[in-house]
Amino acid sequence: MSDGRRADARRNYARILAVAEEEVAAHGSGASLEQIARTANVGSATVRRHFPTRRALLEAVSANRIAALCARAVELTGEDDSRKALLTWLDEVVAYCVSARGLAAALAYDGPLEHENSCSAAIEEAGDPLVRRAARDGVVSRDVTVADLITLIVGIVLATEHYPDPAAQADRLFRLAVAGLSPQA
Repeated sequence: MSDGRRADARRNYARILAVAEEEVAAHGSGASLEQIARTANVGSATVRRHFPTRRALLEAVSANRIAALCARAVELTGEDDSRKALLTWLDEVVAYCVSARGLAAALAYDGPLEHENSCSAAIEEAGDPLVRRAARDGVVSRDVTVADLITLIVGIVLATEHYPDPAAQADRLFRLAVAGLSPQA
């Protein structure tokens, strides 16, 4: 089935996306669009035609990981312990964001909130049942939203990406946020 694009446009898109995945993995969300174009053996105008903004490129690069996180949220929704289910999912979001450079930037709200962020919208839709159930069970505050939690995660991941062990530092800070500042009794 054709998506309406010429065969060469489909090939260019696939090649640009494959190169972009490698570049974003190596250099994060600031990967050079010009380098992506050179490596994909296309002009920079071709990259911009397929991905008119950096956000569009990051969202395309992150699409498979976002889909996996959404599927995992659905899978965890039926768990008995709503707090454990929510925290398991959030742990996986943190781990994905740390391991997939550029994913945190794709989830970040960096413009007017009226702008649709397809990555964040998908994550929010998938995670909402987990958060609502945890709130209903009294294990998280009723005013907590998935957007709040993703914003927290994005901040932690972006703040720790240059640490020698960003995964350990992000995990530590996320655990601190979950536990709060007071020592456990």
